This record gives sequence, C-alpha cells and structure tokens, in this order.
Amino acid sequence: MKKISVIIAGRHQTSISLEDEFWLELQSIAKEKSLTINQIVTEIDSIREHENLSSAIRVYILKHLKNEKQD
Repeated sequence: MKKISVIIAGRHQTSISLEDEFWLELQSIAKEKSLTINQIVTEIDSIREHENLSSAIRVYILKHLKNEKQD
C-alpha cells in the first residue's frame, strides 16, 4: 500500500492510499493523457458519486482498462 499527498483542483490537499499496482496504473494513465497525478485525481474527484476517493480511483482505473480491451 502506498500513500501520497495530492492537491485536488489546485486548492484542496488530501492523502490517498492505493496498492502499488493501482499507483503504477494511475501513473500510466496520467502519462497517456499527458496529465499530472494531481490533474487526473481532480478529474476523478469531479466525476465520482458516493465512493471515497481511493475507491473512485480504483473504479476509474478498472473502467479505463476495460475500455482499452474493447478497442
């Protein structure tokens, strides 16, 4: 499990804990989209519904990987 601090929307600092595999995938997605980790976490935060942020990130990664398989 890895914990890092991120800044959401350029103003709200929070810490997120994710398994190493999810961190690596999140970094890969951010690189693919030419975004920073803070930017992609801000994007995920803006579209999440009721999950906590770490769960929302995991779901985002899962959906991203499923969409990649379909392409």
